[in-house]
Amino acid sequence: MTDIEHWEKQNAEYLATVVEWVRQKLLSLVTTPARQPRSLLDRLFHRPRRHDRHRSDRELAKVAAAMAELEASEPPPALMLLGKRFGLSPFERQVLLLCIAMELNTEIARLCALAQGSHQSYPTFALAMALFPDTAAWDAVSPERPLRYWRLIEINQPGSQPLTTSPLRADERVVSYVKGLNYLDDRLTPLLVPLETADEDVALPPSQQTAVEAIAQQLRQVNRQHRSPVVQLVGSDSPSKQMVAQQAATKLGLHLYRLPVELLSAQASELETFARLWQRESLLLPIALYLDAQEVEGTPPSEGQAPPLHRFLSRSNGLFFLSSREIRPQLGRSSITVDIDKPTPAEQQQLWATVLDLDTADIPASLASQFDLNAIAIHQIAQTVQVTPCTDEHKIRDRLWDACLASTRPQLDILAQRLEPKATWDDIVLPVEETSLLHQIADQVRQRSRVYEDWGFHLRMNRGLGISALFAGESGTGKTMAAEVIANDLRLNLYRIDLSAVVSKYIGETEKNLRRLFDAAESGGAILFFDEADALFGKRSEVKDSHDRYANIEINYLLQRMEAYRGLAILATNMKSALDHAFVRRLRFIVNFPFPGAVERKAIWQGAFPLATPTESLDFDRLSRLNLTGGSIHNIALNAAFLAAREDTPITMSLVLATAKTEFRKLDRPINEIDFRWQTANGAKV
Repeated sequence: MTDIEHWEKQNAEYLATVVEWVRQKLLSLVTTPARQPRSLLDRLFHRPRRHDRHRSDRELAKVAAAMAELEASEPPPALMLLGKRFGLSPFERQVLLLCIAMELNTEIARLCALAQGSHQSYPTFALAMALFPDTAAWDAVSPERPLRYWRLIEINQPGSQPLTTSPLRADERVVSYVKGLNYLDDRLTPLLVPLETADEDVALPPSQQTAVEAIAQQLRQVNRQHRSPVVQLVGSDSPSKQMVAQQAATKLGLHLYRLPVELLSAQASELETFARLWQRESLLLPIALYLDAQEVEGTPPSEGQAPPLHRFLSRSNGLFFLSSREIRPQLGRSSITVDIDKPTPAEQQQLWATVLDLDTADIPASLASQFDLNAIAIHQIAQTVQVTPCTDEHKIRDRLWDACLASTRPQLDILAQRLEPKATWDDIVLPVEETSLLHQIADQVRQRSRVYEDWGFHLRMNRGLGISALFAGESGTGKTMAAEVIANDLRLNLYRIDLSAVVSKYIGETEKNLRRLFDAAESGGAILFFDEADALFGKRSEVKDSHDRYANIEINYLLQRMEAYRGLAILATNMKSALDHAFVRRLRFIVNFPFPGAVERKAIWQGAFPLATPTESLDFDRLSRLNLTGGSIHNIALNAAFLAAREDTPITMSLVLATAKTEFRKLDRPINEIDFRWQTANGAKV
């Protein structure tokens, strides 16, 4: 028989003994030698006959001796453990035992009714005081004493009925605990879930393991008689914080549950009940609570009113991990703050090498240089890719790269518009200098890990390690296409930022939206493309009212996030002069997209029609004389293709010139009819 089975058997024997002791106490209270029932008042003020008292005393003494022997066993019965953990007095433990006996023996209800001389077939404080006069104490009925404070018993006090004669009932959770069934209170289970973060195979990187050791050491030093401090886990990566909290709790021998703080009730009475139930559970079970406030703004408590999170912490005890992006002050109790970041690039490279078990270090290095992933994501991606065995390292790298891109997409797809990059270096037409700058941008993204990490430049840089570029030029000069070319070359996701979804008229909402956007993009695999950037990164204005002040705060926040962002951010604008000078100064690259000249326009016309498109006698020299941007040229080519498809003919000069005239009208440009006339091979003019 195992130790647990032996304790369960001993606990069951103890429960049977104490219930029998309660039954004997009730019998001695309600019976005479002739077995005739007597009222409670008669029993209180008249002594029993001598031979009746002697018989009951012998039976009670026998049961009491068995109780004392079982109570002295190690480990003690559950009822004794409960009394010790909640500080119950002997009388309070006996009141609780009377209520528990009701649940375990059906005869107790009848004896209660007989003892109270009425139809009150339930325990009351008055009955307990008569039943246990040697230990009875009035303070047991106080709401500040353990029985009522910890909700160990429930009191049904209808109308004006006195408290001492109101029905008492043992809490279901307490009855289960005394019987040896120790599980989480079912009133808490709808709100709490066990925090299961990863398989045991997922090991924390050294930087996060150091945080675990520091947390465990500080908590072990806390005096058990004092409240444990709240452990604030600060950072943007929730999975890493959950892993740290889980392993810290495991080191302390605790099971961890998670609660989103949004589920905390704003009603004071409901919050108080929840706080006491949780604190009661923390005394009955080795548990800790992970409060997830990742997406909740941290507002300090105002005078006379505190947020539900602060009220809950101030009214609760136990070990709490609080997950938030920033430090939360004035929690109502002491706290320790630990910053939790994703693994460093070197640690990520080591994680990739460990889970992939490859001979070459090229693949782990390339993945760690581009994608900023936590340990859980790295393990999940590696397991997904390795389901299909493959020995070709190029195919393995492509699969891993695509899997990393896919893992970083879901969050960004909600916040921005994903563009499918199709353009290549052969498709874009720019002067040599501007083309060279675009190549430099792509090369810096590709080599940034080598320069920053391997060559040590990150040690000398006090600002962000990201790359930012400004594409300035008129509409249609190729800014979006250039972003596509870079994304296609680097095999990265390209996201156009929808300003309507980012900028908000409500104070603070713009910063919140931008924070979510940058945090989601930090995982790598994304190029952020801010079109019409002057609307978002405009000059800071003179403060004349509160709107100006908050508009400037938004720009300041943008400047900070752009510097801290580790990826590539591209800003496109038609009005470079409208951008804030402090922001322009921080940009790594500024690429001007000039209006195309005749040579560039001819090259654009030549590339405007795919090879599969049927064309006939197109004069590209003639078309290059039309003063248009690349965007307009592509519009004309596409419209001409639809006209040719309708007429079931190849694309001819006459169709191209007809759609060009339409494009000029759309742009409100002056039209010279001579420029749009075309003499066909047979001499006809169209």
